[in-house]
Amino acid sequence: MTPDRSLVAPRAAQSDFSVLSKQVAEAGLLRRRPGYYTLRIGAIAVAYAAGWAVFAVVGRSWWQLAVAALLGVLYAQVALVAHDVAHRQVFRLRRASEMAGRVAGNLCVGMSYGWWQDKHTRHHANPNHEGLDPDVAPDILVWSTGQARAAQGIARRIGPLQAFLFFPLLTLEGFNLHVSSVRALFRPALRRRGVEAALLGIHIAGYLAGLLVVLGPWGGLVFLVVHQAVFGVYLGCTFAPNHKGMQMLTDADDRPDFLRRQVLTSRNVRGGRLVDVLLGGLNHQIEHHLFPNMPTPHLRRARPIVKAHCARLGISYAESGLFASYAQTLRHLHRAAAPLRRPVARQA
Repeated sequence: MTPDRSLVAPRAAQSDFSVLSKQVAEAGLLRRRPGYYTLRIGAIAVAYAAGWAVFAVVGRSWWQLAVAALLGVLYAQVALVAHDVAHRQVFRLRRASEMAGRVAGNLCVGMSYGWWQDKHTRHHANPNHEGLDPDVAPDILVWSTGQARAAQGIARRIGPLQAFLFFPLLTLEGFNLHVSSVRALFRPALRRRGVEAALLGIHIAGYLAGLLVVLGPWGGLVFLVVHQAVFGVYLGCTFAPNHKGMQMLTDADDRPDFLRRQVLTSRNVRGGRLVDVLLGGLNHQIEHHLFPNMPTPHLRRARPIVKAHCARLGISYAESGLFASYAQTLRHLHRAAAPLRRPVARQA
């Protein structure tokens, strides 16, 4: 199952989207860009290999903290490439996409491609839908007042301050991805578990062995913490602006059609080419959700077409600056946790 395959709206709800889709297709924005991806993947691969080469050469030195931070950024860039591969932006055939995705995800980053792909598919089908979108499932954080009222355990304890703890908690996201990936290997539903396990095992064994040999146990531990913390924060800062603070949906709501479901729950981040590079093109989140198999370099060109179409239909099209999007995310987290900040009435 691939992310783009599950995003087909019912025919009765397709009319507004069909008009837009025709415009986009006629503009040539769904055509693949092999040259772009060859350069992008090649540059990231060279940088990734160079980063580990520098790690080996520097040896036991405090400069390794800078190397750890650099590799944290590069891990996130590899993960963003795996994201594009999963959406078949790079390869047309499923087999080639899965092979490349597992090499990038499992082998290079230590994250299960199959587990993440399934999770991301469900997110794309129902963004910001409580109960259907795994990205807004209550766990350590709550994303709505309803979730806050039902919160238990650690979510109830940290909920009142979750907006203040959001960025510090992102330092743990890299570790969370690795743990979730290993746990996924024990699920029979995971496709090609043997391949996933072998590639993930090679990454983990090679990573830990390299840290021990080059840095020793304590130096390796410090490197691991810095590396994974930077990786987690970078990924979190890439994905958080896209949907957090946008409209939340529940089973009690009337289900909007595909166009409105994707646009009203997504936010674009304004900026130039540098922002495109830093966020892997996901700053054009509205266009990405409407056309998940659209190559990243075409998303910027699709923006004015999508924005004009939404204006004609009276559909709100959300955009903000990068730091403003983080502020909106934090305000949403603070509002969602309001029930946890109210004092519990004492029983007589």
